[in-house]
Amino acid sequence: MRSLHLTEELSAAGLRPSEAETVREQVDAVLRRHRDPEDADAQIRIWSDFQDLIRSSAPLQECHRARSVLYDLAYRGRDPARGPGPAWIPPEDALATTHLGQWMTRRGLTRYRDLHRWSVEHREDYWRAVIEELGIVFRTPPRRILDPRSDPTHPDWLPGAELNIAESCFRADPTQVAIVSASEADPTLRRMTYGDLRRLASRVAHGLESVGVRPGERIALDLPMTPESVAIYLGTILAGRSVVGVADASAPLDVEKRVRIGGAKAVFTIDSYVRDGKEHGIYEKVVEGHAPRAVVLPAEGHGSVRLRRAEDLSWEDFLGGKDSFEAVPGRPSDVTNVLFSSGTTKDPKAILWTQATPIKSAADAYLHHDVGPEDVLAWPTSFGWMMGPWLTYGSLVNCATMALYVGAAQRRAFGRFVSEAGVSMLGVVPKLVRGWKEERSMEGLDWSRIRRFSSTGETSSPGEMLYLMGLAGYKPVIEYCGGTEIGGGYVTGTLVQPCAPSCFTTPAMGLDFVLLDEGHAADRGEVFLIPPSMGLSNDLLNYDHRKEYYAGLPQGPHGEVLRRHGDQVERLGGGYYRHHGRIDDMVNIYGIKSSAEEIRSVLAHELVYDTKPVAVDVGDTGQHSLVIYAVPRDPRLLGDVAARDRLKRDFAREIKERLNPLLAHVHDVVLVPELPQTGPGKTKTMKALRQDYESRRGGDKGSR
Repeated sequence: MRSLHLTEELSAAGLRPSEAETVREQVDAVLRRHRDPEDADAQIRIWSDFQDLIRSSAPLQECHRARSVLYDLAYRGRDPARGPGPAWIPPEDALATTHLGQWMTRRGLTRYRDLHRWSVEHREDYWRAVIEELGIVFRTPPRRILDPRSDPTHPDWLPGAELNIAESCFRADPTQVAIVSASEADPTLRRMTYGDLRRLASRVAHGLESVGVRPGERIALDLPMTPESVAIYLGTILAGRSVVGVADASAPLDVEKRVRIGGAKAVFTIDSYVRDGKEHGIYEKVVEGHAPRAVVLPAEGHGSVRLRRAEDLSWEDFLGGKDSFEAVPGRPSDVTNVLFSSGTTKDPKAILWTQATPIKSAADAYLHHDVGPEDVLAWPTSFGWMMGPWLTYGSLVNCATMALYVGAAQRRAFGRFVSEAGVSMLGVVPKLVRGWKEERSMEGLDWSRIRRFSSTGETSSPGEMLYLMGLAGYKPVIEYCGGTEIGGGYVTGTLVQPCAPSCFTTPAMGLDFVLLDEGHAADRGEVFLIPPSMGLSNDLLNYDHRKEYYAGLPQGPHGEVLRRHGDQVERLGGGYYRHHGRIDDMVNIYGIKSSAEEIRSVLAHELVYDTKPVAVDVGDTGQHSLVIYAVPRDPRLLGDVAARDRLKRDFAREIKERLNPLLAHVHDVVLVPELPQTGPGKTKTMKALRQDYESRRGGDKGSR
């Protein structure tokens, strides 16, 4: 019997002995109903029965570790060829109730993979269907969807069309709620209708004309994600201008750099806002960064703002009085947004979104995330990162509601907002989930209206994603990976395929990729995209686009043009994929290749909250050893040499025993209060951390 030691396992996981024994008896009853518990299909049914058990057991509902024991038990001995064990299975009516399922039915298809194959073999037909389904508004319809004579590395989408993509965000009934919002400073929900949003965006458009920002010029947004910032974003595009995104946490030097590279003529900002119990000044950093003329919104709860420069304007003085505006149409290739890559050792790439890019964002939301008018979408982000525009188009083009919260998303107050706002799709980054799991800050909240999660930003871990699913009664997580230069995802999940924690199930609709290892097709290797796809960037402001993405690449297995992306992905059994981080984070020690994420997965330790392994040539020998950045649970350990030495020994032992002895060359452990970040949920690449480590050592190449 597989549950022989289950009582002990459940007790070790946190159940009281009497509770553990009761659960063991219930588990035995489940297992007796299944003749072959190592049959892959039977294992799915066992896990389904275990979920019923969890729902009826208060001790299990309160103990994630015990639930994880049951998940591991359900899939113990699983054949790797069948892939990881699904934690969520689509309901029987998925084909009838999901957008993807309905698309399959209309085309007479019974397998999702056939629908995806159609989308990449008939790309023009696919994007035509997307545009019709989304109701994209054109002033002049395109002659066709894709000019067949155009180069796939620089395709001509929607030739002959005229449009303003912001108009497609206002197709919903004007009385429908477009945005529900709250903040750490004021948790009271406020709602803005589509009509209110359009009127405020129109006032922004008139304001831009009155202050002399000409059509085609750019303005910067250095704001948290609020209803006003959404109105500024859409009003700028309605007016035929474009937006330069600046993350609201940016230091003055980063503000200066992004505004300069983006060529912004003005900047919208806010005096300050509250996050994590502290007031964060934003306007002052805009001034210190020598940004151009600023339009300054007051801090929440303040009716006015004290301007620091004579040329700056208050929000109220800027706003035009007219609340209707005739959108300025343009070509599909016109730039609407300048967004930046994370940027580590050089200037970040300035990536251009055109009027066509948002169609990719909205399509991924509609098909892969199944977003519709009944949905409420929350995703902690800002317009400084691609998920800000993605959330805007993914919600509003699909006539859904955006849920915006200004404040610390790791605090329980954010979780209450998710519940009170009726969020049905919650987007996360893995680091955020790691904090929720560590602090147990979201447990016991009513997240019953969440239908699915989505996870992006960096590589996730199965344990964390299983925990996240459990917060809402084991709802699926759409793993979603792409980039600013894609306008959305290239590999993702769906609601018509089983969900295994931290696994993708498909290339994104309308897009495909190959995995190459040293130029050869492989089940694990570097990702290369197969263009064209609507959403893929065609130009960079400050680098050679062709050199960055196409130079020096081989052809695909069937002679395809390939586009460099830089991720490493593994194809698993059962049609699943697993992401192993950036190719920059590949570790190669004594010829043994691994990824930083694989190594991190075995470094759980009672003293630390999070880790990031880095391969460093510590003695100029050409051979790498591991340096592990670690965040201690107790901040008092930051300068503790004994703790560092203990971690060094323990990490080396875990890598040796659980991964590979040849990788277990831990040279040093660096204790830090937080892993160095390049963006929300994005830890710095190994190359950047390697430079950070060298600077910490002051150039000393010797051992520590």
